[in-house]
Amino acid sequence: MRCAVLGDPVAHSLSPVLHRAGYDAAGLPDWSYDAVRVPAGGLRAFVEGLDGSWRGLSVTAPLKHEVVEVATEITDRARLVGAANTLVLGEGGPLADNTDLPGAVAAVRERYDGPVTAATVLGAGATAASTGLAMVELGARTVVLLARSPERAARVAAVVAAHPARPRVEVGSMADDAVRGDVVVSTVPAAAQNPDLVARCGAAAVVFEVLYDPWPTPLAAAAGDRPLVGGLDLLLHQAALQFALFTGVPAPLDAMRAAGERALAERAAG
Repeated sequence: MRCAVLGDPVAHSLSPVLHRAGYDAAGLPDWSYDAVRVPAGGLRAFVEGLDGSWRGLSVTAPLKHEVVEVATEITDRARLVGAANTLVLGEGGPLADNTDLPGAVAAVRERYDGPVTAATVLGAGATAASTGLAMVELGARTVVLLARSPERAARVAAVVAAHPARPRVEVGSMADDAVRGDVVVSTVPAAAQNPDLVARCGAAAVVFEVLYDPWPTPLAAAAGDRPLVGGLDLLLHQAALQFALFTGVPAPLDAMRAAGERALAERAAG
């Protein structure tokens, strides 16, 4: 039984480490999981070339919007986000799902059990949409989207505003607008996290950094005593949901987390 993570670039992905550790812990010796570079525009051709041994695909940038275009069935949460990070392969055709959204909810709740009434999301890509919706699921009535180009955030703003809870969505500039709310979520590269931006994030009760490499990012390093939700937390919880979808077996969360932590420690030491 074969699975893989697809993207470009993808060699840095920890997904193979997590899924393989899960297979070992769950006693699934016939399952494999690899990283495959698939450039933008190449997802459909890749999926159409697969044989019956394939069971699931994890999909990362820049392919998340292409997933819904190649699927024969789309879950409600993937439809809500307008993008997917998961393809479940079977006889009925590919099923597109988005485990980033529930994975983000689980990642935050693991580190923080307080209220979320408002949140700021930095960035304007597919991950900004899924994490913005996750903030609404956690209770946020206002979501502020700050992007390097506010015009690019219009699509994400529309996605978050379409949540059944009908949150208020505001769009601003990451260059100088205020960060507001209980949680600040960063979906932008570490290089974009300049001292001024990090300082403006200082009032948020919770820091959610979706990156895990490089680590720590400037924003994560400045979290101090505040609850810090890291990229490994998000990756782990969304991968655990994928694992169950692909295999039909509950994910061995502890074993997958330990493998991810070891891999990051080895990268930092190397």
